[in-house]
Amino acid sequence: MFTGIIECIGSVVSVTSYGTGRQITVEAGRIASESVTGDSISVNGACLTVSSLDGNRFTADVSHETLRVTTLGTLSPGDKVNIERALASDGRFGGHIVLGHVDTVGTIERITTRGEFTDLAVGVPPEFSRYLVPKGSVAVDGVSLTIADRRDDGFSVALIPVTLSETTLGSVRPGDRVNLESDILGKYVWHYLHGRDQTGPTSTLTIEKLRSAGF
Repeated sequence: MFTGIIECIGSVVSVTSYGTGRQITVEAGRIASESVTGDSISVNGACLTVSSLDGNRFTADVSHETLRVTTLGTLSPGDKVNIERALASDGRFGGHIVLGHVDTVGTIERITTRGEFTDLAVGVPPEFSRYLVPKGSVAVDGVSLTIADRRDDGFSVALIPVTLSETTLGSVRPGDRVNLESDILGKYVWHYLHGRDQTGPTSTLTIEKLRSAGF
C-alpha cells in the first residue's frame, strides 16, 4: 500500500522488451540503495516489484497487463517518473490509501497558472468519473491529490508549489497521458450500492434507504 506522497523523481535508465512484457531500470538514488529485492515500489502510480538492484538503480518487470492499462509502455530512457516505496507499518500516513493498481489513463486537458499554484484539468473515461467525489482523493501518476471539481468526463485539481517542484506534474503539458487511481473506498461504496457483486445476491441497499435511515 502507498500514500501518494512521492519520495523522489527517478530517471528511466533502460527499457527492455521480453516476451509480452518489459523490464525497466530506474535511477532512484537512496530509494534504490535502501531497497531490497522483492520490495514494492510505485512508478508513476503503478506498483512494481524490485527484481534486482545495482547501487542507486533498481530493475522491475512490467507485465503485459500493466503495459495495457498504464502509461509505462510509453516510457523511454531519460524520462522522469514519480517514485514511492510501499508504506512501512510505522510510517506516517500523509496522503490517502493508494494501492498502486492503476484504474485507467487520463489526458491532461488544460493547465491554468494562478500565481504560485496551478490548476490541472484531466479528461477521463465516463466509467471512471463515477468514482470521483468533489473534495475526495485521486492519485495522478501516483501523486495523492484532492479533487476540486468533477464532471462526467473529467475532473480538476489544484497543485501547490511543493507538488509542482517535487513531482513530475510540474512538467506535464496538455495532451500528456497520466495514470489514474481512484479512492478505493469510493469504489467499494459504488459497487455495494449498485449490487455489482455478481457472485452473490444483488444488494437491495439504495440511496433512498440510506437517507430514510438518517445517513
